[in-house]
Amino acid sequence: MRAPALIAMLCLMLCVLAACAPARPPACRVMTFEGTRFTVCTLDTAHDAVRMVVNDRNGEPLRTFNAARTALGSRARAVRFAMNGGMFDPAGAPIGLYVENGEALKAANTNPGPGNFHMMPNGVFSVDADGVVHVETTGTFLARDAKPMWATQSGPMLVIEGTLHPAFQDDGRSRLIRNGVGVRGARIAVFAISDDPVSFGKFARLFRD
Repeated sequence: MRAPALIAMLCLMLCVLAACAPARPPACRVMTFEGTRFTVCTLDTAHDAVRMVVNDRNGEPLRTFNAARTALGSRARAVRFAMNGGMFDPAGAPIGLYVENGEALKAANTNPGPGNFHMMPNGVFSVDADGVVHVETTGTFLARDAKPMWATQSGPMLVIEGTLHPAFQDDGRSRLIRNGVGVRGARIAVFAISDDPVSFGKFARLFRD
């Protein structure tokens, strides 16, 4: 089976919400991979809806899950899981592409620079109006002139066409709590977060393997 393409989402400001009827089975499970525990959540857009939220009703960045819960009000009961996503500046604004309900609030960022976001290639997670999900390099996203309903840019890509990002060590010394998303079909996205600090190499292998 073709391995998914993955994008790492490390700076934790954007809530990605998957909502559906509460009678469905749990969306998330805990698994152990190479000695590390991960929480893994599966989204099927045939049944679930993706929502991305960056600001509250007053235009202030949502910096915590409690703030997101308050902003959602009664709609919070429909949330199956929420995960921080994208990469942000100190004020809480996206540093790369951000599309909310079809409106591009921030253009794609292709500038060189330091840090994980600029470890090229970086990529985009997006959801089309018909529920098709994508994780692809920023260059590929821009080349197909996509018009998604929801999108966020982050970096670096973890797995590209079944191959780990070339800059990753097998199990490097940089160990952080990491979360990311991959695609496993036209309508299925898989989100994961480590319970403990983990290297990029191990996190990428989780998705690939």
